[in-house]
Amino acid sequence: MKQLHIKLNPALAFFISCIALYSCNLDRLPLNGPSTETFPASEKEATMGLFAAYQSLSELDASSTPIWHVMDNITDIGYARPGNNYTSPITSALTTDNALAVKPWQYHYRTIARCHAVLDKLPDLKNDISETTYNQLDAELRFIRAYCYSQLIELYGGVPLIKQAVGLGNSNVERTPKATIEEFIIDELSEIAERLPVAQKTFGNVRASKVAAYMLKARVALYSKKYTVAAAAAKMALDLSAGVFDLTPFDQTINFAGKNHTVGEPNPSNIFGHQGYNESKEWIWVAEYNKAISGNTHNQQYYGASRLGKGVAYWGPTQDLINSFQCSDGLPITESPLYDASQPFENRDARLDMYCVRPDSRYMGYQFEPNTATKTVSNYWPVLNGQSTTPGTVSNTDASNAYRSFSGYLWRKHIDITDFSSTSVSGVSDLNVGIFRLAELLLIYAEAKIEANEIDNTVYDAINRIRLRAKMPVLPSGLSQSQLRKALRYERKIELANDGLRWYDLRRWDIAKTVMNGVLYLNRDAKSWTKAVVTGFDENYTPLYNASEAAKYFTTQEVVFRVNKDELWPIPKSEIDASNKLAQNPGY
Repeated sequence: MKQLHIKLNPALAFFISCIALYSCNLDRLPLNGPSTETFPASEKEATMGLFAAYQSLSELDASSTPIWHVMDNITDIGYARPGNNYTSPITSALTTDNALAVKPWQYHYRTIARCHAVLDKLPDLKNDISETTYNQLDAELRFIRAYCYSQLIELYGGVPLIKQAVGLGNSNVERTPKATIEEFIIDELSEIAERLPVAQKTFGNVRASKVAAYMLKARVALYSKKYTVAAAAAKMALDLSAGVFDLTPFDQTINFAGKNHTVGEPNPSNIFGHQGYNESKEWIWVAEYNKAISGNTHNQQYYGASRLGKGVAYWGPTQDLINSFQCSDGLPITESPLYDASQPFENRDARLDMYCVRPDSRYMGYQFEPNTATKTVSNYWPVLNGQSTTPGTVSNTDASNAYRSFSGYLWRKHIDITDFSSTSVSGVSDLNVGIFRLAELLLIYAEAKIEANEIDNTVYDAINRIRLRAKMPVLPSGLSQSQLRKALRYERKIELANDGLRWYDLRRWDIAKTVMNGVLYLNRDAKSWTKAVVTGFDENYTPLYNASEAAKYFTTQEVVFRVNKDELWPIPKSEIDASNKLAQNPGY
């Protein structure tokens, strides 16, 4: 596997670890930055401080899973093993000391503090560093800070806007309105973008680039409904991407989509696995992990993989997501003549099998079958290892284990079969995590143009590039704004599934109050169902159910969304207690 690009040598890795630990000790409160009279004293130290800030981004996790691959599992498309940390966010039961709600505040402010540890002293080094290097260091640190604030304001609303290190004796800082911080981020990115190289492929796209800066600007502008600004920034990023970044075609395993386990195993690792991070041109900005750096690993595979795949099946898609995948003719399952409820996974959008694991498919070298009536399943590892021409048989722990998948499905995306041999409770994976990729950038551009009602062929081109990659038909021409909006929301729901963006989409589209009220459908026992279960799809591509029919086949999870409360998470109680100027969000 290709090693971490910013790990230039063992000494550098050690230095990064030391500076990260150093800043952790000084981050005793999230708003307090490191304070020292000597650091950074050179270009080398400033660069090490920058690397420590990048590494800090990778430290935010939940259940040893990077935060990006947790967030979709507290929405309508993903489900986590029931428990306080992950059931409370979908039942309006979050508390001010819930670990999931507390950690983003703490870790993002810790990262901001690490940025300030360098930014505050960087002007002192201006005469000792070339102008180009100085401007790039400054720009990258401000990019990281802007990203952290973009996350904070979506989760918590207005937050303290800290632009330099805050000492222990001056940590009472008021909340800045969200709109003000949005403007700050957009202005920052407008100022720094041109100081960055177009891409940083030498560093595995771990370091910020011009394309990443314009993409972050476009995302923030889109989320704040500044559609013209978002479209212009996204177009700039796309223009710069030409010849540099591109969608990566699925490999030949896309031909296994819709087939049963005997045919083969769909595998998207040439995009979302180790191979993808080494070779794919799709990744614009990446969070890096490396076993050589202490603490710079995660346990995503262990928590996400099947029981037979040496995991604990902690996360998985919902039945609602599975039902959302169109048929291969581009029609929903309620309209397509290709849909057969007795063979529900055939003739579907190939991304169903490329991104999700469903019954009767192959996963991590085994037949995946969560139905408890199936006592044994096929083991394909003797074939994969060249020991036999036929698969073996093993006891079906994916059905017999009490903690098998609670949704009846698993995520294939962001799990790599090449990590199978090292998957364990000890948490040794250093599979990178992509933060920005070209597919999202295309969808940001398309959505901004649709919402601004500036619809032209470039909107269709952006969406169709993604659909064609999945062997789906292009959109019909002449669609209305509302029809294109529905098509766009389908693509975000499907293409970006388990990338960690659905939670934000539900809120910015103001549909969480309907989508996350009522029940989510699950199929833990892998039962068959009838076509009468789903009656249609609404304008956001949310499936509509015949509840009495669905109850015959599916289990449910009650979900609750309280308006004027669940749009945001609570500010951690420890922060409220420590500051007399922080007001809590409504409802907490």
